Amino acid sequence: MKTYQTLAILFAMVVSAVQGFSISATGGSSFVISQRPRAAMPTACPARTGASSLQMGNQAKFGIFSPAVYGAKIVLGGDKLNKIRGKAISLHSQYIGDFCEWAGAYHLRTRLIKKAKVNGDTLGFLV
Repeated sequence: MKTYQTLAILFAMVVSAVQGFSISATGGSSFVISQRPRAAMPTACPARTGASSLQMGNQAKFGIFSPAVYGAKIVLGGDKLNKIRGKAISLHSQYIGDFCEWAGAYHLRTRLIKKAKVNGDTLGFLV
């Protein structure tokens, strides 16, 4: 318990010492504003086209783990690999949900799961 209190106090001291986390009237941090001038914020949001930035398996990027995935596909076979991959994705999504519930930020669950998929694609897990 004492370790958690020490960490919490240390975190509070670091956050209070750094003024880069303060939010200005324009929505950015004062640290960023002091480094470079900001362009004027557009008043209207661009319309969505409906196309998702997420890609499925056949269109995935080649990343650092892609050779391992291809090797696993050869050794295990496509069906077995997809079963293991589905189970891993399911467990990871469950852990993200548990973390969001623990942190009191359950509203961020969907965003974090999408971010995990984008990161998995970038690293080459989805080839």
